[in-house]
Amino acid sequence: MTTKRTPEDPRNLRAKNNKVRGMKLLTQKIRRQLPPLSADPPGGQAVAYVKYFTPDSNWTWWATLGSPITGSDQTETDFQFFGLVEGHCRELGYFNLSELETVRGPLGLPIERDLYWKPKTLAEIAPEMFDSEKQAR
Repeated sequence: MTTKRTPEDPRNLRAKNNKVRGMKLLTQKIRRQLPPLSADPPGGQAVAYVKYFTPDSNWTWWATLGSPITGSDQTETDFQFFGLVEGHCRELGYFNLSELETVRGPLGLPIERDLYWKPKTLAEIAPEMFDSEKQAR
């Protein structure tokens, strides 16, 4: 007999992950700092307020914007970021808190937040991506 598994409430999963990780990936302070997602993704002068990384591989995420995702009952179900992602290559894009909480590196280690990160512009982090912006000025 097989039992049907129901998806776990994201809030319970988040609490479990925070306990395993020993840290919250998204604090209230970071929520207040991040500008909301907008229609126009920012360029090189956008500030990365938070940095996430896999301690056992080379993946890194820098968030410049973020907004909660709400369900049909208007409760928060997830949080979406926009920023710079470095993995197989560097690219600008969207990523969700739920993805960061579930991904594990090759040794099974969870993603961590860089506790010593100081906000920087994307042009400071990846100048080669924004050289054309400098030339346009």
